[in-house]
Amino acid sequence: MQSEKYSRDNAGQSLKKYILLKQGELAYNHGASKAKQFGCCYELTEPEARIPYVYHCFKINNHEYTPFIAMALNNAKMDKQLKRLVSSSVRMDGLLNISFEDYMSVTIHLPSPSEQKRIADFLQKIDERIAAQEELLVSLKKYKRGVIQQVFAGRKGTGKACYPEWQQSSLGEYFTEQTIRTSNTPSTPLVSLTVEDGITPKTERYYREFLVTKEGENYKMIKPGWFAYNPMNAHLGAIAPNHLGYTAAVSGYYNIFSVNEPDTICFWEEYLTSYSMLIHYKLIATGSLIEKQRVHYSQFVRIRRCLPSVEEQKHLSKLFETLNKKIANAESTERQLVGMRVSLLQQLFI
Repeated sequence: MQSEKYSRDNAGQSLKKYILLKQGELAYNHGASKAKQFGCCYELTEPEARIPYVYHCFKINNHEYTPFIAMALNNAKMDKQLKRLVSSSVRMDGLLNISFEDYMSVTIHLPSPSEQKRIADFLQKIDERIAAQEELLVSLKKYKRGVIQQVFAGRKGTGKACYPEWQQSSLGEYFTEQTIRTSNTPSTPLVSLTVEDGITPKTERYYREFLVTKEGENYKMIKPGWFAYNPMNAHLGAIAPNHLGYTAAVSGYYNIFSVNEPDTICFWEEYLTSYSMLIHYKLIATGSLIEKQRVHYSQFVRIRRCLPSVEEQKHLSKLFETLNKKIANAESTERQLVGMRVSLLQQLFI
């Protein structure tokens, strides 16, 4: 639906530039995209729809099973054939010059109609299972957000939680700054990390190797469970613990700290990036321009908030850890299902 992609329906009053497509008919979008370099073809599952006339629309003969044909035409194995149909005069707007006649010249290998149906129906069941898993994942994340919102409920961003037993404390009372430089470590290269929405190896962000050797004196060590705090982006919540399970390195501009009670790591991970804390960062950030505002570490550790006791922090930490594991397991199951589908398609359309 156009409204899902563009937040509105782009169709004009005149229907002359649209094709009325019926359920079970197909449309080939001969436009290049990152996901589909040589266009994509899908079957309409709605009762009917208006399709822009620039798409190639068609239906399958009655003796073939349409969902299977649509699957075969939309498989990555078709790219080799479609690539040969594209000349060097591709328009700059990404519209491929593949005519309807050219598209109809591609060849596909088909099993019997009965086998087409069995295969397509089986893959449809996998798609339904993936969709159910995606819904479960969305529900778990929504539930976690609701729990966190309830636990860290504040009044007007002041952090005065709705629990009288919580006491005003400075953040620095619970942390210990770590300043070990990589120059003081063995010569074994360390993976360089970046902090944005969590901690990730720079290798994954830039798709090239980022290693720090002993000579990298401007880098700091971060051990598993330690937090990296990026004061350059504090108002965006650039703070996270190292959950990667190995010692790594981060930019010398970052501040590294460990929590005094290791069993409270998950509590602080959620609390320091909670909505009320993000609001507080913005309130105390210094700098004339928004993009240059900073919350320096010296300010950060002096922040006073209503906080639970250490014992309650441990209890909440276990709760958040349980929720995180459930979400991680759901994500892992989704990846396995998607991987299984991709593998089956690769073996099917050799």
